[in-house]
Amino acid sequence: MAKRGGFPGGMPGNMNNLMKQAQKMQRQMEETTRELETKEYSASSGGGAVTVTVSGKKEVTAVKIAPEAVDPDDVEMLEDMIMAAVNEAFRQMEEESSSAMAKLTGGLGGGFPF
Repeated sequence: MAKRGGFPGGMPGNMNNLMKQAQKMQRQMEETTRELETKEYSASSGGGAVTVTVSGKKEVTAVKIAPEAVDPDDVEMLEDMIMAAVNEAFRQMEEESSSAMAKLTGGLGGGFPF
């Protein structure tokens, strides 16, 4: 008769190792997250007419607009350039963040197909 709650083959020892590895991975992920939050990502649009910088905390930290990009008769173009630069800067930030986390998790990424 098997022991109640036990696993044959020394599983409790393996479970301790698994828990230690999980805690180590969690610490590494927290450290990586802190490092990523301190970085900044910049992107330009309109041939450099608009440059936007975002932080790893997903905050816009700077917007630079060249004077020649300001055309009162074409505000939509300026809005589009700002939006394009913001989206590209966030895309860069997300790409680096995903890549850094994938290195720690071996590509698991926390998403399971079930």
